[in-house]
Amino acid sequence: MISGLIHVARSADPAAIECLADTLSALVAGVAAGLVGDAVIVTAESCPALETVAEGSGATLVVRPPGGNPWGAGARVARREWLLCLEPGDIPAEGWIRSLDRFVGTARPDMALGRMRRAHTALPARIAARGESVVGVSGPRAGDVVRRERVLAGLPFSPRLKVRMLTARLDRA
Repeated sequence: MISGLIHVARSADPAAIECLADTLSALVAGVAAGLVGDAVIVTAESCPALETVAEGSGATLVVRPPGGNPWGAGARVARREWLLCLEPGDIPAEGWIRSLDRFVGTARPDMALGRMRRAHTALPARIAARGESVVGVSGPRAGDVVRRERVLAGLPFSPRLKVRMLTARLDRA
């Protein structure tokens, strides 16, 4: 099973709250399939709307310290070995459950990071991702499935992790 971590950078933005609800709704299929065990919403500052969404969805709300790593703050309260890092508005495309289940079920102990494809990524980000597939990554980003222990060990990852591209894709709401 995995924990879904959703980093809400702009908690006061009503559009971000709506997109967060879309992302949480998309994770319900993973819960029903037995893949997603819990959800953690990470933000820099709490607001009543976020508290309401977290309470209504059964997610844990974490307010990270200023300047802190959002993924690390979420990993401290996540309950599963694997973390799915997301942003509000990220919607896993059809087939994501099978792809992530296969990845976490068959990953060797030295494999710590898988990356979902993002259909909406701009060209510079795609070029940077290609380079990361060769030299490794220094930390997780939205769309990554990463071992909790690696995030808790701190950033940057050392040694740099190799990325395993997954067949699953993220769309935007």
